[in-house]
Amino acid sequence: MVTRRRTSSANSEPPHGDESRDSRPSSLLPTQDDDVPAGLDRRDWIAGLERGVGIIEAFDDAHPRMTASEAGQRTGLTRTAARRYLLTLQHMGYVASDGKLFWLTPRVLRLGQSYLDSARLPRIAQPFLQRVAVGTHETAYLSVLDGDDVVYIARNGPQRQMSTGYVLGARVPAQTTAAGLLMLALLPEAASQAWWTGRKLQVFTSFTLADPEALRREMARVRAQDWALSEQQLDLNSRGIAVPLRDHHGEVHGALNVTMPMGQEGSEAAVARVLPVLREAAQAMRNLI
Repeated sequence: MVTRRRTSSANSEPPHGDESRDSRPSSLLPTQDDDVPAGLDRRDWIAGLERGVGIIEAFDDAHPRMTASEAGQRTGLTRTAARRYLLTLQHMGYVASDGKLFWLTPRVLRLGQSYLDSARLPRIAQPFLQRVAVGTHETAYLSVLDGDDVVYIARNGPQRQMSTGYVLGARVPAQTTAAGLLMLALLPEAASQAWWTGRKLQVFTSFTLADPEALRREMARVRAQDWALSEQQLDLNSRGIAVPLRDHHGEVHGALNVTMPMGQEGSEAAVARVLPVLREAAQAMRNLI
């Protein structure tokens, strides 16, 4: 979106009483109908930025290529508005087009890479993930909760296994992973209630916990024991074990977890082998976060 800046002479001064007015172009200001987050002044909210990011996030595996109309439908914008955002993103190199369809370019990965390059937690975690990987002979991950998903922000594992499992930045429905189940179980009461409000649980396998009462009971058990085990919730023959990653104040910052094929090893044996290693690593990181 292109906006024109108002120019003025070097000697001009704002009219009396106008110092508090927002000088941004009106197209960058939210309208009365825009959903300005609670606690944020309307003058500090750039609705256009939200919409631009929304356009990028509208692309997914079910919508890898979209017309402007389709993008508008997925973001609540008109076709004309969506097209302007898409063309701007195309000019910036984040989107490509054949004149009708639009799709994301690899440049979008720069946004995620900026987080990995600047965030402190993934760097701190690497030697501890390596310790877990060596101690368990499995792939170890650091994951965080982002909305309804778990996002994997660091990993380490045996070279033979690094071509499998979750890639950095992978997003997985939180309810289906040990790490996600753990972090959901440890949410503060208000955040937990917000997550459950209107929740429709998805089914991915015949083992997926999709009954709300059953999932609530499992969360209560996980909260009491302070670790989680997940088996065949998202993929068959897949197991995960997770422990919370806390700072020295006890605040949860994420989860350390291991994923593995179930194979011939039983649940109790896997937990006995992996859980102490995860707990030791999480405890060692506590004063570094």
